[in-house]
Amino acid sequence: MPRPASPHVTGYEGDFFATSHPRIIAHRGLALAAPENTLLAFLTALSAGATHLETDVHASADGIAVISHDPDLNRLVGREVAVGQLTMAELRRIDLGAGQSFVSLADALDAFPEARFNIDIKAEAAEAGAAAAIRAARATRRVLITSFDEGRRRRTADALPGVASSASVSRVLVSVIAGKLGISPLVRRSLAGLVATQVPERSGRFRVVTRRTVAAIHAAGREVHVWTVNDPEDMNRLLDLGVDGIVTDRCDVLKGVVDSRI
Repeated sequence: MPRPASPHVTGYEGDFFATSHPRIIAHRGLALAAPENTLLAFLTALSAGATHLETDVHASADGIAVISHDPDLNRLVGREVAVGQLTMAELRRIDLGAGQSFVSLADALDAFPEARFNIDIKAEAAEAGAAAAIRAARATRRVLITSFDEGRRRRTADALPGVASSASVSRVLVSVIAGKLGISPLVRRSLAGLVATQVPERSGRFRVVTRRTVAAIHAAGREVHVWTVNDPEDMNRLLDLGVDGIVTDRCDVLKGVVDSRI
């Protein structure tokens, strides 16, 4: 099996980082001519040069991990119904456009057996189904588990020994503040057991990503990925700061930026 290709990550033995660096992380795939978070969006993203696919999971009424950012269908199809109120079979019958429908996490892992997935666990109900789908696909080495909620992140990661995982909001906050203050031991402790922090460049007026915070997180043996960045000038500026990956709606644009820097 390939070894992780990361200039910064230590103590991780999986394949999630066995790609080119910096990481081109396609936010919900590439949704230009394809609906977000669908097999077509993922295929388009990979064809455009994405190194990783970022996606989100909820749980269907029958406990299957279903790929969906939102907890309901209102934004995508104008229906006031929650994802968790429908079975996977019912979700598959919903037309999202371009011949696409909702798919399960198992469907996506099976359709793209070599792809690396960055999976955001959006609901507690999705934890068991997501872990089961990843185990069944033997995909533990090529996925990363994340969540804004530390409990959801930890429980899902604990069910998948050896899986890559990135920091929840509470751990990001500690690591970033400790990095700004130069408290290196606290940065390391706050990121123990993780492989990355995935953060916005700013949160309100608070600047999360600076050269100092990137260096502090690197010194702790972790990567820094920034979301969600679509402007090429911003992409170049963040790469100049040393970030390891960018989560973007325009992986095609980011691929051009990365190639232009070689």
